[in-house]
Amino acid sequence: MNPAATPTGPSATALLGHRQRILVTGGAGFIGGAVVRRLLQESDAIVFNLDKMGYASDLTSIDGVLADLPKGGAGRHQFQQVDLSNAAAVNRAVREADPDLVMHLAAESHVDRSISGPGVFLESNVTGTFNLLQAVRVHYESLRGSRRDHFRLHHISTDEVFGSLGTEGRFSETTPYDPRSPYSASKAASDHLVQAWHHTYGLPVVLTNCSNNYGPWQFPEKLIPVVTLKAAAREPIPLYGDGLNVRDWLYVEDHVDALLLAACRGESGRSYCVGGHGEATNKQVVSQICKQLDQLQADNAPHAELITPVTDRPGHDRRYAIDPSRITSELGWQPRHSMEEGLAATVSWYVDHQHWCQQVRERARYSGERLGLTPQ
Repeated sequence: MNPAATPTGPSATALLGHRQRILVTGGAGFIGGAVVRRLLQESDAIVFNLDKMGYASDLTSIDGVLADLPKGGAGRHQFQQVDLSNAAAVNRAVREADPDLVMHLAAESHVDRSISGPGVFLESNVTGTFNLLQAVRVHYESLRGSRRDHFRLHHISTDEVFGSLGTEGRFSETTPYDPRSPYSASKAASDHLVQAWHHTYGLPVVLTNCSNNYGPWQFPEKLIPVVTLKAAAREPIPLYGDGLNVRDWLYVEDHVDALLLAACRGESGRSYCVGGHGEATNKQVVSQICKQLDQLQADNAPHAELITPVTDRPGHDRRYAIDPSRITSELGWQPRHSMEEGLAATVSWYVDHQHWCQQVRERARYSGERLGLTPQ
């Protein structure tokens, strides 16, 4: 289920133009999967999907799209299980894909997991990005003519690289980097690598830094799916600290709009901040989910009585907020969904897809327990 919204902006086909071979890293993840689905649905491009198939990877949503395409989308989705920390495998995959555009979304992304196990974040987000940059640099130097002129590597990052805000102000492209967690530090490092390969080697790149994404098909370890599933099951809903930490929420399909615009029409070497105009405290988000469930599961209302304060996350950033003026003024991007309608659709989707949530959690050996406790 997607919330009703008036489609705006150009289609994937119009944006891609003559780019017909698109390499997506992390295309079995939450945001990467949304990008792959959009490319398959709105264009004729061949999508080369590299994913290591970690605990949060899943191809179910892509398989569903392929089943609806003529002839099952034969040949349109070329999947390879590749860990970007394996340089030889990355080199081979890039050669075989021969891409016109690379969209780099592969990353370990859960702050809580980075607190208890930071090593894998360095391997995936730093070493993996370095290996991809090296392979793509060789590929770019082999291109000629219009393919070379239109080639881009688009690196997708997070607003968490900028640190934490007080009660005023918003992050922008000129905000100094100030990462506070192992996750955000690893993403900051990857951002710097991408910019260095642009300035040193002339690799044409675009960067985007987004706020918190939400929507269907997100692995159920993040706030919105965790709260929805626990409340639906009448289990205690954990709320960190006083619940007043603020995030700027961005519906995943709005993010995909921005990513395709930036990848295809963004200026080489430029970065764009993407936020959903959806600032809310964690307490407000949890309360809204409970109200939505009160309507969907009236017999179990009120769900808010399940909210249970727990000890705050170590180093928990107080507030994130993004000023998306640059991508709006230069590329014409605007979010199509309000937080209210996006959240309502997301909660309904998780209630209707509890079997999928159970399957992916069992495969990942994750039962919904709290993550991010520092080792004793």
